[in-house]
Amino acid sequence: QVQLVESGGGLVQAGGSVRLSCAASGRTFSNSCIGWFRQHPGKAREFVAAIKWSDGSTRYADFVKGRFTISRDNANNTVYLQMNSLKPEDTAVYYCAAGPLRFRLSVSGTSYDDWGQGTQVTVSS
Repeated sequence: QVQLVESGGGLVQAGGSVRLSCAASGRTFSNSCIGWFRQHPGKAREFVAAIKWSDGSTRYADFVKGRFTISRDNANNTVYLQMNSLKPEDTAVYYCAAGPLRFRLSVSGTSYDDWGQGTQVTVSS
């Protein structure tokens, strides 16, 4: 089992940027897929982006394409989510999650076994 710790959330104005970090401890991210999900109050958790640790291939939700970038830092065993051009509707708790390596990156939360505690991102208008 891997422990995941998110950081980097906070309050930002619309149009601004935030970078979230997801650091792993307990084991490395090798042979894993790492995803970012978010949850608005009273709504179901939704997929944002994912990355394969092995080759860096990525997948994004349509609503973040061109604005968010997921990346990995092998040396620090950390995954990042760079969020630009933020909108008030991006306000949510953001979670990172790790799951076994799959041929195709999954958008389903059930494909990920380990989850972080979440970090709040609030975008003011």
